[in-house]
Formats: sequence, C-alpha cells, structure tokens
Amino acid sequence: MHDTDKAAGGVPPQQARPAVMIDVAKRAGVSHQTVSRVLNDSPRVRPETRERVLRAVEELGYRPNAMARGLVSRRSKVLGVVTFDTVLHGPASMLLGIERAARAAHYGVSIATLQRADRAEVLEAVGTLADQGVDGIIIIAPLMSAAAALHSLPATLPAVAVEAGQDAGLPSASVDQIEGARLAVRHLLELGHETVWHVSGPNGWLETRDRLDSWRRTLEEAGAPVPPVIAGDWSARSGYEAGPVLAAQPDVTAVFAGNDQMALGLLRAFAERGIRVPEDISVVGFDDIPEAAYLTPPLTTVRQDFDEVGRRSMRLLLRLIEAEDSAPPPTQVIPTLAVRDSTAAPRQR
Repeated sequence: MHDTDKAAGGVPPQQARPAVMIDVAKRAGVSHQTVSRVLNDSPRVRPETRERVLRAVEELGYRPNAMARGLVSRRSKVLGVVTFDTVLHGPASMLLGIERAARAAHYGVSIATLQRADRAEVLEAVGTLADQGVDGIIIIAPLMSAAAALHSLPATLPAVAVEAGQDAGLPSASVDQIEGARLAVRHLLELGHETVWHVSGPNGWLETRDRLDSWRRTLEEAGAPVPPVIAGDWSARSGYEAGPVLAAQPDVTAVFAGNDQMALGLLRAFAERGIRVPEDISVVGFDDIPEAAYLTPPLTTVRQDFDEVGRRSMRLLLRLIEAEDSAPPPTQVIPTLAVRDSTAAPRQR
C-alpha cells in the first residue's frame, strides 16, 4: 500500500470487499452525509467538495446502493413490480425488461407475484409493496380482471401499467397487439392465401381480445372470409389439439396462432398427419420466443420488444416520481414481423 493511500484513509485497489460509502468519505475527508448529498446532486455542497468526493468515488470504484442514495432524497430507490404467472414467455420477458431498465436507472426492484391476478389480489399486492416504502409501482396487467383494479389504486402512489390496454386509467406502456396481429394476417394474405384461420389465446386476456379483433378486422377489410375461431390456452398442448381440427378442413392453407407455443403444437400435429409446413399450410406465431428460429421449419412470428417496453415503463414512472408530469400519455411499442420458413404462397393440398 502506498503511503498516500494510508494517509488518506483509503482502501487499497486489491481490497477484498467492494468499497462502501464510509470508504469514500474517508478518502475524500468528508462525512458520509456529504457523500450522500453529492450522489443525490444536492445543491448544498461546495464545488470543490463535490469534486473531491467524485474523485474518491472513481478511485475506489464505488457503486452506490439504494439505501445510501436515498438518505438525502428520502426515497428508497426501490420500485415495486406486480406480476403473475412468470412461466409464460410474455409476462416473464416483460418482468426481465423492467428489471433491466430499473437497474440502468439505479433502482432496486421488489416483486409481488400473483396467483389469481384478480382485483382483490392486485390491490393487496400494491398495498404490501407500498408498506415496504417503494418509490413507485409498475403493474403488469394483461388480464382483464387485473386491469379492473387499476382504477382503484391510491392516487398518492406513483404507478404505471404494462400491457393493461388503452383504458387502464394509469400511464401505460405496451406492445401494439392490434398492429402485431395485422402484420401476421396481412403477410399471409399478401402471399396469396384466400383467408387465415386463427387459434386464439384464452378468454379474459387483453392480448387475446386485441389479437382476435385485429385478425377479424384485417380479414374483413381485405374482403376475405372469416373462419370460425379455434380457442386455445397459450400452451403447446392446445395448439397440438387444434391441429386435427384444422387438418380436417380441406380449405385451410394458413393459420395465425395466438402465440409461439401454440404454433409449436400445431407444427407437431401437422407433421404427424403428413401435412407439410409451409407447402400445405403456412403458420405464423406471436412473441418470437428464443426457440422460434430453431423449430422445424423455422417459425415466422411477430416479435415483441420487451426490453423497450421496460425502458418506456421506467421512463413513465420516473416522470411521476420526479413530479415532472402528473399524467404522461400512454406509449406503445410497435412490433415487427420475423419472416422465416413456415410461411409461403399457397399450393393445392
């Protein structure tokens, strides 16, 4: 250790533990309260003192934790997230995108996972997170039952909804599900298919409603026949069970599955019956799960940018926390279509 390091009371570069606030205070020759004020951009610090503290932060590689940064601002630097059923790709990816965005903004995350996602359980989870002193809450609410609770939240708690529809009653961030379904159906119609069949998600989901409505509207606008809907439940099993129903229809040449898992089940059911994809039937999914490009054949699907949804929801919430905007407008992320080998122009079966 150099003598200058000893005199300054510093921690050597080869320290066995990460630097903490008191190490920065010793190196800069100030109190830990002064360090906290500098980290929170308080104007009550002389420029020369601020420069000394920031130099110590850089020399020690100090990373401020949430509690330290909250000493002056009186904020916890922790956000609450209400979510549910993280086994499903969509909600799990939304949660991951929000966590990444929070970390980039130097916030911790406290998560409340729901079993039923009904109104009472959502309000209970929000109350629990509020009691923990979180600075604000993000609610992932793709179910209609959960979205209904958003109108009953306390007005004093900054809150943002994710995937809760356009009438959430809160600032919201979402993927444009209507545009995503339109991209899928238009792609198949433009390939020359006379119509597109649909395997939908389960009732009670806003995503099911929006994708189904957009599928129907796009067909009607194109003057194409609207076939009966085949209901699924997001699982590969339900897609597999829809396969025989579709295979029994001699005029089916194109199918839009409500998510990639159901599309995967369709591919398996069609293969077992000797139906070739895309030669006999084209299939489009929704979500672009990591495995989509490696299915047989690689799946054409609608890609959702969950990281961008996370970033936008964080920006909305920070505007509320910082009192920059009491009612920021909703924001939507436009999905894209990943065209792969599961779609082609129709051929006679």
